[in-house]
Amino acid sequence: MQWTDRIRQVKILLVLMAIVIAIASLVASHLLTKDLYEEEHKKVEIWAEAMRTLNMDDENSGMNLVLKVIEDNTTIPVIVLDAHGGVQIFRNIEVKANNYNDSIQKIAVMGNSMKNAGRSIRISIGDASKNDFIDVCYDDSVMLKRLATYPYVQLGVVLIFVIIAIFALLTSKRAEQNKVWVGLSKETAHQLGTPISSLMAWTEVLKESYPDDDLIPEMDKDVKRLQLIADRFSKIGSLPEPVPSSLNEVMDHVIDYMDRRTSNKVKMVKVFPPEDIIVKINASLFEWVIENLCKNAVDAMEGSGKITLFMNDEGERIAIEVSDTGKGIRKKDIANVFRPGFTTKKRGWGLGLSLAKRIVEEYHHGKIWVKSSEVGKGTTFRIELHK
Repeated sequence: MQWTDRIRQVKILLVLMAIVIAIASLVASHLLTKDLYEEEHKKVEIWAEAMRTLNMDDENSGMNLVLKVIEDNTTIPVIVLDAHGGVQIFRNIEVKANNYNDSIQKIAVMGNSMKNAGRSIRISIGDASKNDFIDVCYDDSVMLKRLATYPYVQLGVVLIFVIIAIFALLTSKRAEQNKVWVGLSKETAHQLGTPISSLMAWTEVLKESYPDDDLIPEMDKDVKRLQLIADRFSKIGSLPEPVPSSLNEVMDHVIDYMDRRTSNKVKMVKVFPPEDIIVKINASLFEWVIENLCKNAVDAMEGSGKITLFMNDEGERIAIEVSDTGKGIRKKDIANVFRPGFTTKKRGWGLGLSLAKRIVEEYHHGKIWVKSSEVGKGTTFRIELHK
């Protein structure tokens, strides 16, 4: 129910944000349209003035028309150059210079650049044979530049909105999944607690009643194993404090456990450095990670093969690798092996590697990934822990 409510809230939020973006786009479009309307209206007025001036047909009509057009222009950058490239007048041009001469020089350079780009209109103001003319150089107005960039800005806003929406949904979904796994783990530990306590009591009674029975110590080991499993489940979701522990001992415990519960056809090989490696971990949970990897390896080998446990101190980090000679993982499945619920087994929940990843990365701030895998030859998982 909570997950459904959260999804509904996210959907409502996305709809509201979409409405806000749509309204903002409409407002921006309206403002741009209004500015264009005013610009077009002003151009029509200038055209009417030009027609009136040409009808008067006095000797200064050409220059007066140019000056009139330039003075009424408030948006289009314009530079008027004489026949020698000198600046006669300019509008809507901003330059930064130390003095007037430097400003004029920079404006002249800009005007010639516009003319070379084909953005100029030549107007004769006297005898054409004497090269008596001016060049009216122009550039795109601010409004046109805004119109050119506006679609890209709008697209960028929409993309950002989509990215944020997807991130919010994934984050919310991941948080809910974590709550489900944590709740399931703690409830499992709680449900196991009562029968385990009862079994421990009955084991003590059997020890007193049958002190020479060889089976009772084995039963006691299995009960303690159940107690350890319940303890591990209870720690999922909390932040157990890591303490300096011997990785060699953790790995030896796993090897001993797997040796006693697998057939003689499964060979456990360890490749450890001669010195003991001490690192801050929660030994119980980390041992669970290695057990999961080893159990998956046994399943992949179908009860026959070799498991190699490699460990090395690489300076700033500790490297641990678990390799098997099993059937391997297909390339298309490697990216999903740590996803909750993913499994290639006929029986299984697909939670082992997901929990292993959580323990390594969230509790121990390390990394775990599939280092290599080849179908028919085997798989190697690698774990790195910071010292």
